[in-house]
Parts: sequence; C-alpha cells; structure tokens
Amino acid sequence: MSETVEQYTKVISKCREIFQKKTKDYGTAWRILRTSSLTDQIFIKAQRIRTIQETGHNKVGENIEDEFIGIINYCVMALIQLHEGENLALELDAEEAEKLYDKYTKNALDLMITKNHDYGEAWRDMRVSSLTDLILMKILRVKQIENNKGKTLISEGIDANYFDMLNYSVFALIHLTFKKEKNA
Repeated sequence: MSETVEQYTKVISKCREIFQKKTKDYGTAWRILRTSSLTDQIFIKAQRIRTIQETGHNKVGENIEDEFIGIINYCVMALIQLHEGENLALELDAEEAEKLYDKYTKNALDLMITKNHDYGEAWRDMRVSSLTDLILMKILRVKQIENNKGKTLISEGIDANYFDMLNYSVFALIHLTFKKEKNA
C-alpha cells in the first residue's frame, strides 16, 4: 500500500503543478462554470482518450496522459464548485485555490486508501481502457443525477462520482507512468 500512496502522491503532485501554472495564466476563470459544464469537460477528455485507445490515432498531439491529468483537475474544480462554490468569490487568489485543491485531493487520497484496502488493489490488474470506460460510465451517471436535479433514490451523489473519476484517472496515470519507468 505504501507504494500506491507514493505513486498516487507523485501523480497528484504533477497535476497540482499544472493546476498552479494554469491558475497563474488564467486566474480562476473556471469558477464561472456550473458543475454540469465541468462534467461535460470531463466527458470530452474521457471520450478523446477512448477514441485514441480504439483507433490508435492521435491527430491533436496531446497524449492521453495529459487528458487524464485534465480529468483529475476538472474533477477537483467540480468538487470545489459543488461544495464551496456559493461561498467563494468568483476570482480566487492562487493560494486559496491551491488550498482548496489540496483539500479535495487529500479527500480523494483518503477515499482511495479506504477503498483500496477493501478491494485489495484490484485496479492494478485492470486495463487502462477499462478505467477509461469506468470514467465514461461515471460521467453518464453524473449527467443523469444532474438531470434529476441532484436527487437520487439509492445511489451515491454527484461528489462520490467525481471522486471516483479522479481516482480512476490517477490509477490510469500510475499504470501509464510507472510502466514506462520500469521499461526505461
């Protein structure tokens, strides 16, 4: 488990660095987005990953690792919007944005540790393509919950799905990153 936490932390650190740089470039313009718009951004990235996985062709040039990083960062933004959005200014200073980023990635790590214990690191034996499919399924679930005005009868809420998509993306990046390092 300690290897997983170490790899997870490295992936999140890279994602956080990109989040920081984009915050310096753009500010927190993403704060204008509704969670449904963030869901659609996650969908676009996951769909592109799946298309590249299925066709083997990448005409845009950005690799799928970058798209998984985008999914992670959009999930964090969505969680911030969902839980904190109404209480925050539209433009956050970089330090406040980073503190919120850390809060939600720490929550995601804690959830991963809990679930990983019960599932016995089953994700390590999964294919990256299956993780992509799970992300797409979670997006469709979120869209349905959003269409139901956030109401569910028995299912987890929107935030649980964002956390799962974030963690599935981290797992995919661990597969892609650390597999490359072993082969280098």
